[in-house]
Amino acid sequence: MIHATIVDDEPLSCESLATLIEQHCPEVKVLDICYSAAAALQSVQKHKPDILFLDIEMPHMNGFELLEKLPEVNFELIFTTSYDQYAIKAIRFSALEYLLKPVDREELQKAIEKVKRQMQTPLPQQIEILMQKLNQPAIPVSKIAVPTMEGLQMVLVASIVCCASDGNYTNLFIKSGQKITVSRTLKDIEDLLEDYPFVRVHHSYLVNLNEVEKYFKGDGGYLLMSNGTTVDFSRSRREPLLKRLQPNRQ
Repeated sequence: MIHATIVDDEPLSCESLATLIEQHCPEVKVLDICYSAAAALQSVQKHKPDILFLDIEMPHMNGFELLEKLPEVNFELIFTTSYDQYAIKAIRFSALEYLLKPVDREELQKAIEKVKRQMQTPLPQQIEILMQKLNQPAIPVSKIAVPTMEGLQMVLVASIVCCASDGNYTNLFIKSGQKITVSRTLKDIEDLLEDYPFVRVHHSYLVNLNEVEKYFKGDGGYLLMSNGTTVDFSRSRREPLLKRLQPNRQ
């Protein structure tokens, strides 16, 4: 049995989530419901849940501030939030789980399944990346957390030379020569890196512009990357690519 605690200042949201869990996730038992982050501080230490369903937007102390006050995060985290693009992006950088309100039954079950497969507490680096992204929005985070078949890996954004689609997976090619296979689509990685100097040059490739060594023109044009690999670019993406490579180009 997986033990869970729900933290949300909206009673109706708590009741709705608790009912969904009871009806559709029989392997999960709700130990406690807290209507404030302050109450959750005591509850978490008392009940020691396996999962914390944590609302982000709460008065007096929000969900992120609650995490900062806890001596350690020794439980699985599933954030619950109304649509907040910036908060969601911060969560995705750290590879943590989240559910949009109103919580959908299928999305809840998927999140629970992921937790069951992992059953590992968030790494300190994940929380560090999350807080860095939230507290210093103007400063890009240097690392992202990416899920692999072995677990989570922290990757320096600047170390990524290019990314290649592999079905529902993406291969990250690192300056050191390492290849990291990530359990995310190329579109997911592209969205994650949109604030960095990465550009989609082909339906199968995303490249770090800082690692482009040479541009070879022509219908079958390609890029030579710093690690010696070549990356094709499609005709439809040639002009956007050239504009990124030559910002002053008319």
